Amino acid sequence: MATTNSQTLTERQKGLAACACLMAQGDMERLEPAVRMALDGGVTINELKEAFSQLYAYTGFPRSLNALGVLNKVLENKQAGWQEGEPWTRPAEWDDAWKAYELGTKNQTQLSGQPFDYTFCPQDDYYLKAHLFGDIFAGDQLSAADREIVTVAALSGLEGVAPQLAAHKKGAVNMGNAQQVVDELCRWLGDEGYTLNTKWPKGERNPYGAYFIGQSYLADVGGGVMNVTFEPRCRNNWHIHHKQVQVLICVAGRGWYQEWGKEPQAMTPGTVIAIPAEVKHWHGAQKDSWFQHLTYHKDVQEGASNEWCEPVTDDVYDSLEKLTN
Repeated sequence: MATTNSQTLTERQKGLAACACLMAQGDMERLEPAVRMALDGGVTINELKEAFSQLYAYTGFPRSLNALGVLNKVLENKQAGWQEGEPWTRPAEWDDAWKAYELGTKNQTQLSGQPFDYTFCPQDDYYLKAHLFGDIFAGDQLSAADREIVTVAALSGLEGVAPQLAAHKKGAVNMGNAQQVVDELCRWLGDEGYTLNTKWPKGERNPYGAYFIGQSYLADVGGGVMNVTFEPRCRNNWHIHHKQVQVLICVAGRGWYQEWGKEPQAMTPGTVIAIPAEVKHWHGAQKDSWFQHLTYHKDVQEGASNEWCEPVTDDVYDSLEKLTN
């Protein structure tokens, strides 16, 4: 059971966090390479089993089982450097409900910073103490500090759980992680594109979705400026802006911009691109990251229009993605 007093997020913690975040989102395609990254970075096979098992309490059994299925698939080509980890042993608390409840009460009190009793719903109060913080936390593969890294990362990947995320960010410190590590974890998840860490609105599903591969979202932020959010691998078709210049400003995540016949350009927060009129181009997210950019038009002439062309094929897109590997 590994612990750390480091003031900086370790590669092992990054591996656990990436896998937890992607599992929570149900993104099995991105989870597979993340599992390999975690194993390469020192996370053991048994630690990943424990993390995916614990997270059923936050994400549901279907996603827990799907993540374990991905791990099992990855292990079909097990690499020599990957560690099995400490043998799993059955917790004694599983055979004594009262011991599990006592352990859970202790863990929940430490995590919350004070005794916590959910009297509004005695059922959930018992489940939290006896099962989540009792039975599950009794496992010997992850420390309490590790478990909170995993939980914060998973909740960061979910929508509609802001109160729980805030509570577990505090709990992660109470369970032994440095505040700097928790803060760095949340920044890292956003910087690496595992989460959409931005103050700009995501908006609604893009009404121009027919001209995109993958899911995108559109928000009007005023002043003729639109915010476009791309899920990982999402990109728009090749297109041309006639009689107007389009400006792109990346505000979150990592993306691509490419003009016809030219090399692609990576876009990261702060990148600004002015696309001349009549230039055929496309833009979208990189394969492992959300991407968000503001866009507006300038030098608009009479009769300005937008012409949608052919999709950006997987062959073209995947050839660009090799540049990031």
